[in-house]
Amino acid sequence: MIVAARLRSIARRVLPALVVTLAAGCASVNPDYDAQRVHHTPNGFRNPYVKAPEEGFWEWQWQRLRYGVGPQDASRVPVAATDAELLRTPAAGVRATWVGQSTVLLQVGAVNVLTDPNFSQRASPLQWIGPARQVPLTIDLAQLPRIDLVLISDNQYDHLDADSIAALAAQPGGAPVFVVPLGVERWFQQRGIAPVRRLDWWERTTVAGIEIVMTPTQHWSQRTPFDRDEALWGGYLLKSAGFTAWFVGDTGYAPELVDDLASHLAQLVPQVDFAMIPVGCYEPRWFMQPVHMNPLEAVRLHREIKARLSMGVDWGTFRLCDEPVEQPMADLAVARRTLGIADDAFVLFAIGETRKLR
Repeated sequence: MIVAARLRSIARRVLPALVVTLAAGCASVNPDYDAQRVHHTPNGFRNPYVKAPEEGFWEWQWQRLRYGVGPQDASRVPVAATDAELLRTPAAGVRATWVGQSTVLLQVGAVNVLTDPNFSQRASPLQWIGPARQVPLTIDLAQLPRIDLVLISDNQYDHLDADSIAALAAQPGGAPVFVVPLGVERWFQQRGIAPVRRLDWWERTTVAGIEIVMTPTQHWSQRTPFDRDEALWGGYLLKSAGFTAWFVGDTGYAPELVDDLASHLAQLVPQVDFAMIPVGCYEPRWFMQPVHMNPLEAVRLHREIKARLSMGVDWGTFRLCDEPVEQPMADLAVARRTLGIADDAFVLFAIGETRKLR
């Protein structure tokens, strides 16, 4: 009786979502298709540099089930007390606060920008199952200042969190402007969330005096079993009052991509002052290499685009891949030494830490 009731409860929650995703899966034509753009396809988008893995996922999962993923020590991930009052006090200059994973609060003068906001306890469609937060939050979303601009790099659950987006849309003073890759705006429209601006690679918009240019990444998108690559993915270059920040987004390292990025960025800005570069979720390499950089590749990207300062993101929060959540700390140190990059040129923040950048 108890088991049957539990199954009925799960069915009531899961079946409506399944019906929606099945319907979405039947409508897989790309309404934004442009035959002149090499990353567009009639059914979605693709990587023009290196093909993302479409096979091997279940082999990887079988290996994890059979051999495990090894121990980790999340207590080694540094944590700092966040001064919420400081963050709510506008100040001249630029400040950055790492909330965890790919969530960064970037404060450019009085403008508050949030990247890939995730304040949930799991990176999952359901908050009772899925990858759990390994290091507690040091600040709640409600404690943040009013957010003016939200940048979404892709539609996967660690980057596009439904509860966090809903809370931001309902924040006092009105919703922020959500800037998203092509196709992701439909997710917002289905929930009645606005305002949303969608961008293709190298397209631009301006919000609160900040110019935003969407940059390519080597990645993929998927939110259900039926919507693989129907939405685009990317990063964002921000320009304001002589300061340039680049939120790279999830990406693998492909030489053609890096050449493209370095060439375009050099034409757009004299230098990238602050880059937020992913350094986590890179094992096993045989599967992750096309779509997730390891720390050595992240430092190589930092060097190739000649960033003044880079911080590592997309680590230390959810164990989504095989390496321990604390592993990027050691691997990044080795990568800097290997490539001759100063320790203070590519850094890791503590979760909750705020640094003044200018």
